[in-house]
Amino acid sequence: MREGPLFSVIVPVHNAEKYMRRGMNSIFSQDFKDFEAVIVLDSCTDESEYIVNEYTAYTTHKKLYTDFGRAGMARNAGLDAATGEWILFMDDDDWFLPGAFEAIAQELEKQKEIDVLAFCFEWKGQGIAIQRPGRVYPAVWNKAWRREFIGSERFPDWIHTDDLGFAWKMHPRARFGFLNVPLYHYEFLRPGSVSDRIRKGEYDNSVLPEEARPAAEGYERWLKSKEFDT
Repeated sequence: MREGPLFSVIVPVHNAEKYMRRGMNSIFSQDFKDFEAVIVLDSCTDESEYIVNEYTAYTTHKKLYTDFGRAGMARNAGLDAATGEWILFMDDDDWFLPGAFEAIAQELEKQKEIDVLAFCFEWKGQGIAIQRPGRVYPAVWNKAWRREFIGSERFPDWIHTDDLGFAWKMHPRARFGFLNVPLYHYEFLRPGSVSDRIRKGEYDNSVLPEEARPAAEGYERWLKSKEFDT
């Protein structure tokens, strides 16, 4: 018998006042309500907390405060507080599409033995990204993760690309299911975002631990090798 909600939706937030309402609306307007939102306000100095309060005040949804300045560590705080059977992640400038939670819940009823459900997503300027066996995008927000499968694993304490490090660590041992429907919008290369700053060379990969550099450098090469419609 399940005690907690079906989903815990973990959102690390850092000075995202320009985008928060769009993302919060996408969560709290879902018709499927068997979820808890776990909002992690990380080193915020803008109006992000005020906006989050509009949605979470006088509810059982969770609002946490951290001072890491790194999304991976904020996600770890969210994982520590989560009680849902399945974990969903959302970046603070992205959003879920209407009906996403219901579609995921229905698919999980069909694919009961899986650890991770990978779904398609809208990719700003690139169209719809399809995930299928042998082609899984190494991010965390385009999947539902069984919390029991994650267990005590956590995101690495890296300045950036921590989500890639987590995904590449977890993917090889996961039993995957796939849902060929776009359920999430990835606001790719938003000005000031991590991806945008990596492409512009504003991060020094030498400050990352040795095990992080291949992922970070590979991602940087990929970003710089493509012309993106932003």
